[in-house]
Amino acid sequence: MTITLIRTAMLYGLLILSVRLMGKRQVAEMEPAEFVVTMLLANLAAVPMQDNALPLISGVVPIFTVLALELILAVLSMKFLPLRRMLCGVPTMLIRDGVIDQKALSVSRVSLDELEQKLREKDVFDYAQVAFAILETDGELTVMPYSRYQSATREDVGADLSPAGLYYNVISDGVVLTDNLRVAGLDKRWLRAALKQRGCRAGDVFLLAVDRDGNTRFVRKEQR
Repeated sequence: MTITLIRTAMLYGLLILSVRLMGKRQVAEMEPAEFVVTMLLANLAAVPMQDNALPLISGVVPIFTVLALELILAVLSMKFLPLRRMLCGVPTMLIRDGVIDQKALSVSRVSLDELEQKLREKDVFDYAQVAFAILETDGELTVMPYSRYQSATREDVGADLSPAGLYYNVISDGVVLTDNLRVAGLDKRWLRAALKQRGCRAGDVFLLAVDRDGNTRFVRKEQR
């Protein structure tokens, strides 16, 4: 009995350490790949907990192996956009300018009832009031209502009723997102001019985002 308690406590501590090393995001909103790793770690720890005849190292080694692979993939996915999209997917716009994208709903396997439920959870009861609704990679729905349907603040007094703007990331961590550039109605010539104006290359940019009105958000990479 004492040996069982010690083994269980050691494996419990190892799992807590593993989750902490994987990052705080694991405890909150997990990506699909991260959820799989978390479930796998729990299953790997359960076997040596239940079978005292199995050497403890037989459970520890697989846990460290899976954890190491997860950390390596996390670093690689930050550097390589295709790998990040393969592991985590990409956000999907379900509503644009008050119109539901039925094809996007079908591809995302989200029913109309589920979409309406998620909108109600955001205190939105009419999809026509929504400028943009985006299904994030963690399954959460991000909703941006038109300005006239948003709750007023002191800064909003006297504001016009134009649709809320959406910024498209055209450069993310040094990687040019050509699809977003096209959706924003821009081309690589505009991008070259924007980079020349700021005196940098794409690889020097941490974030460059633009909205439909041509307003930009620019963040240069920090020197490490």
